[in-house]
Amino acid sequence: MLPDLKLRHMGMFVWDIDKMSQFYQEVLGFCVTDKGFVRDHHVVFLSRDPKAHHQLVMETGRPPGSGTGYGLQQISFQVGALNDLRVMHEMVSARDDVTLIQTVDHGNSWSMYFRDPEVNRIEIYLDTPWHVEQPYLDTLDLALSDEVIHQVTEQRLKDNPSRKPMQQWQHEMSARINLP
Repeated sequence: MLPDLKLRHMGMFVWDIDKMSQFYQEVLGFCVTDKGFVRDHHVVFLSRDPKAHHQLVMETGRPPGSGTGYGLQQISFQVGALNDLRVMHEMVSARDDVTLIQTVDHGNSWSMYFRDPEVNRIEIYLDTPWHVEQPYLDTLDLALSDEVIHQVTEQRLKDNPSRKPMQQWQHEMSARINLP
């Protein structure tokens, strides 16, 4: 049975990350939640929702040219449990039209990425109880029990100075974006 998938954020490739980030802040009211460097590209995470680390992620590396498909970086769906992530992993792994399946511990989420038949990047993820500055990438072994996955992530994050309970981060984000 297919888990409940909730569309939660989109990613886009951009040419000028500073200009685009500023535009989305000034025109649409987004706040920058994190910035960093991953896969040889600069990234910026933006949100208007204190319960969402990001609703939009921008990444440099947009290819030259224009037209449909040049800006999509990823489409992300949230699930409610680690077992939902396992079900989706099993489902896509059984297909011959899905490529580049990868499981990742982001510290603030456990994620699975894959490419659809036209090579669009899809992310299925579940939030963890912690916030940690992004980008953060570590391995995720879905063969482990829920309890062990929680312990592994918590252990990895224990000395990370940006680590905090997710509820604390959400409260701080509410204040930053002026929400009650």
